[in-house]
Amino acid sequence: MKTLTAAPSRRPWAAAALALGAMLAPVLGLAQDAPVPDKGDTAWMMTSTVLVILMTIPGLALFYAGMVRTKNVLSLLMQVFMTFCLIALLWAIYGYSLAFTQGSTPFIGGLDRLFMGGLTTSSVAATFSKGVYIPEYTWFVFQLTFACITPCLIVGAFAERIKFGAVLLFMVIWFTAAYLPMAHMVWWWAGPDAYTDAAAGEAALATAGFLFQKGALDFAGGTVVHINAGIAGLVGALMLGKRIGYGTTAMPPHNVPMVMIGASLLWVGWFGFNVGSGLEANGFTGMVFANTILATAAAALAWSFAEWIHRGTPTMLGAASGAIAGLVAITPACGWVGPMGAIAIGVIAGLLCLLAVAWFKMKLGYDDSLDVFGVHCVGGIVGALLTAVFCDPALGGTGVYDYVADAVAPYDMAAQFKAQLWGVATALVWSGVVAAVAFKLVDLVMGLRVAEESEREGLDTVSHGERAYN
Repeated sequence: MKTLTAAPSRRPWAAAALALGAMLAPVLGLAQDAPVPDKGDTAWMMTSTVLVILMTIPGLALFYAGMVRTKNVLSLLMQVFMTFCLIALLWAIYGYSLAFTQGSTPFIGGLDRLFMGGLTTSSVAATFSKGVYIPEYTWFVFQLTFACITPCLIVGAFAERIKFGAVLLFMVIWFTAAYLPMAHMVWWWAGPDAYTDAAAGEAALATAGFLFQKGALDFAGGTVVHINAGIAGLVGALMLGKRIGYGTTAMPPHNVPMVMIGASLLWVGWFGFNVGSGLEANGFTGMVFANTILATAAAALAWSFAEWIHRGTPTMLGAASGAIAGLVAITPACGWVGPMGAIAIGVIAGLLCLLAVAWFKMKLGYDDSLDVFGVHCVGGIVGALLTAVFCDPALGGTGVYDYVADAVAPYDMAAQFKAQLWGVATALVWSGVVAAVAFKLVDLVMGLRVAEESEREGLDTVSHGERAYN
């Protein structure tokens, strides 16, 4: 591990550096100037935040709702919509503090921002450039949207058969015990201004999250969001069991145009997700934008052409699924690879995610209703591991920046691949175990699955007393 290297993965405010400056300034007789956030960066980050909200409501909600049967459309919309609302409040009460403050261990943060205490309109968050900051409130709301969309991804795995109350209770447990620790382990660090010299860099690294210390790179959420949610979805699908009639009764999407609209909104919103994760508006931002659009286009084409060859026709559902696979795979890599690397990641992800959805699921026989594992978990793994390959400057990548030397560090692909494996394995094990325990607890408290007659009737009328179409 390069102990002097701080992988710039869109991390939090540099509290340690600011506190040190506040202590030394009076001693040295220096005037201390408070950092002033750039208004352009701030405006871009607020725009990115709105785009990530668009990803979830309405993007993800419509994407999922279009793929279920008519009798369950509203149930999917409600699960996504209300999970978003629930997690937003939990983020404000304790989630932000546990994810993005320094704790006593590298696995979870502290309570400095409990109930948003200490967060003011003048507090700031570090970017990836020394001396450049954004308002902490802006960082808070941007990260809130990441915390909200991640649990919403899970609901597609057990769609059409779970109790609404069980969804909400599970989300509280999983968000607290899986999402927050993963966010802290991957993204918490002291900020670039803490890396003034070798000794300071060592000290700063010692306070970072567990996977950050391991050197794992995750620019916008391959481990924290997609693998984290994808493996939880698979656990849920296995523990709830198959839908009634699965494998013997056709269960086609009820509205493919709705799927296409939802996928398109996800694609548009993903630019906030990925490009906003750079925290600044500059040339690097443009590269991340290019990587995101190119990988997505490549994955959609790869999935569609493979489907065309295999079954004789390319489908709209396949094209939309391929696009999401590309978005997922480029998420951890978009700030580390060049455009040609992004295209390669998109093609590989499109093919492997199609294989996971069309062959792997059939072979194992599990009922992941909307292919959360096959697209998000598999795509996230592909992107996380290929980040180590295409981050190499020799392959057009950015390399990893050494904030002490103020230069790109010599690149070791094997060492970086090992670090990426740490991230992937930790996300799979941590989230998988938490999900299994959470589902079991919910099952003991209220039961997970609706009654057979309710499932046959449909969750819209049973759980919500409404119909999507009258």
